[in-house]
Amino acid sequence: MSIHRFFRPLGLAAVLGIAVTGGLGLAQGDNPTQGLASADASGSYEVSGVAVDVTGKSADQARFAGWRLAQRKGWQILSRRLGGGGAMLSDGALDSMVSGIVVENEQIGPNRYVAKLGVLFSRARAGSILGVAAEATHSQPMLTIPIEMSGGATVGFEQKTAWQDAWLRYRTGNSLIDYIRPTGTGTDPLLLTFGQTERRGRGWWRVVLDQYGATDVLVPTVQIRREWPGGPIIGTFQARHGPDNHLIAQFTLRVDNGDALPVLLDAGVKRIDDAYQAALRNGALMGDSGLSYVAPVATPTPLATPTELPLPGADGMAGATGSVITVQVDTPTAASVTATESQLQGVPGVRSAITTSLALGGVSVMRVQFDSDPAVLHTALEARGWTVVGSGTTLRIRRNTPATPAAQAASTDDTTG
Repeated sequence: MSIHRFFRPLGLAAVLGIAVTGGLGLAQGDNPTQGLASADASGSYEVSGVAVDVTGKSADQARFAGWRLAQRKGWQILSRRLGGGGAMLSDGALDSMVSGIVVENEQIGPNRYVAKLGVLFSRARAGSILGVAAEATHSQPMLTIPIEMSGGATVGFEQKTAWQDAWLRYRTGNSLIDYIRPTGTGTDPLLLTFGQTERRGRGWWRVVLDQYGATDVLVPTVQIRREWPGGPIIGTFQARHGPDNHLIAQFTLRVDNGDALPVLLDAGVKRIDDAYQAALRNGALMGDSGLSYVAPVATPTPLATPTELPLPGADGMAGATGSVITVQVDTPTAASVTATESQLQGVPGVRSAITTSLALGGVSVMRVQFDSDPAVLHTALEARGWTVVGSGTTLRIRRNTPATPAAQAASTDDTTG
């Protein structure tokens, strides 16, 4: 049998009164020096308040007998609760089914054991015997941020508080709420603060909830007021929900002993959990649509559109219309190159004339940007005294030269004779 000691309270003589708004309850004081165990989120069935009074040859034997008796009584209570009729099982079967014993209150004598115990039963094994489904309908994962107001300070996870400890102690096996309970380490003190609970912006809330795998947020709060040092403590509890801090329930508890603060807070956690479960059943814990995941908007990728570029001209830019014509011309000297370029640029419609291949004493090549058809340039050059050979975009030009006097005389003699 696996035995877990979640906390060790004081004896029965330390019973303290808890004044509850709307009723009266009793609870025992807790030992403030006892360390806290990890929160139990195993989903076990819990039966609390099982009273035992047994004797034995020694204190240990009496205690073990008390725990065995608590298992039997607890199983009968659980069986009746789940419709099983309360049939008994053997101690061996119970040993394999019990996942823990919670000591709520105990007195140990030399050969006597008087206690009030809680028994945790494995949900899977107990459910299979009783014919109950092991899984229960739960809420969406709820990030839980306990807020404590005490001594003029309001604290979330900025520092460790007794209210956080109470939520870590609480066993959630029988609750319909899927609590996500941070431990206060890592980035918790930076993200889960009182200031965060006052924010309304859903964008940042989505970032925080995503860090903890939650879809919504619960903010249980307590305001602790001490009448005097060591005296009565009054706690005002509120169950709040969502980024808008919607109030679900509010109540007040009181203990008469200053050392019983853990008892007060444990009772407050139980009442708040009941309030949250009732709200879930009534549909009051509906998720906020603003906290839903928002997929990033895909930006359409612009499609490349081919753009026709004009051919480069004299200024390095291309013309929108016209032709590019290759002109071959004799260039005996450097001056003839410059002169030819100037003469070509003087033709109407010529935007530029650039020498692309220079051959002094030979034939150079020029590129002419012309606004019209090459045939028009052909005609214009001939009209200006050039001899033009070729067609299309490739032309060969020569400057017409006047006849010499000797050639004219020879031509006259031939005619007269």
